[in-house]
Amino acid sequence: MATTDPTLLTGSSQPEVATEVATVGGVVGRTPWQLFWLRFKQDKAALLGLAFIIFLILIALTAPLISKYIIHHGPNELFRDRVTDIGLPMGPTSEFYFGSDTVGRDVLVRTLYGARTSLLVALFATGISLVIGVTLGVVAGFKGGWVDTLVSRAIDIVLSMPLLVFAIGIAAACSIGGCLGGVIKPGLPLVVFIIALFSWAYIARIIRGQTLSIREREFIEASRSLGAGSRRIIVREILPNLVAPIIIYATLIIPGNILFEAYLSFLGLGVPQSTPSWGRMISDAASIFEVAWWMMLFPGMLLVFTTLAFNLLGDGLRDALDPRTSRA
Repeated sequence: MATTDPTLLTGSSQPEVATEVATVGGVVGRTPWQLFWLRFKQDKAALLGLAFIIFLILIALTAPLISKYIIHHGPNELFRDRVTDIGLPMGPTSEFYFGSDTVGRDVLVRTLYGARTSLLVALFATGISLVIGVTLGVVAGFKGGWVDTLVSRAIDIVLSMPLLVFAIGIAAACSIGGCLGGVIKPGLPLVVFIIALFSWAYIARIIRGQTLSIREREFIEASRSLGAGSRRIIVREILPNLVAPIIIYATLIIPGNILFEAYLSFLGLGVPQSTPSWGRMISDAASIFEVAWWMMLFPGMLLVFTTLAFNLLGDGLRDALDPRTSRA
């Protein structure tokens, strides 16, 4: 015998029935960002990388406070009693936990300040390269024609250059009076300028390819049919769909920029001696590593862990934002 739904007899409205069915069935709608977080928090390696990056940022922000109130000396203070009569630094002690360098400076304090230098260079250089790369990539992919050809050939030229050789030449030429009529000063601004000058091409090529795919979608045609102009389509339709790849590739090029700064500082063409840098500290320790291992060990470990953390975070973001690319 057929049964009658009691909700139909009581005259319940359709939304109430739908709500009851959703509750009984256990179906709960989630936003894309909720789905992203559910996938991301399952990646323990990415969470570990994120935790280390947060820890590193806290160290960079609190380095002056740690130096002043806990260690009680700065990164450029010299302690002659921490150097032997033959000019060799002394190792870790209860007062100098990471030992001292060849001129008697505290390696621990300089390592903490080195985190500030690496993060500043990475974030500013990455930010500038993202602005240039995303702008050129979106314009080239959306406009097509001669604009796309011009931008694509510029990308090919930059990617074909021996980056380190050109970076060394630019750093050497601008190390005294600066570049662009003195607008780019030697030191940290010059390093940021060099890194941004060569790293924008990678993100531009990726964004161009993504834009070429997005501009053929139905919602772009719908916007055109409603009278939307090119600027409105780019800002309201294309850029929101590029947020995920921009975030992913930004986290993936940050470790490369950190290493690039370390290369330049290692070669003596990065930041000046008065600005602590992991690359320069490793360079200073290279010639006496056998007798002063601590000068290379601690900044080298932080450099490795930092690049690894950003790579793990980038992989986790890629898998969470685009499950189709998840690793097996």
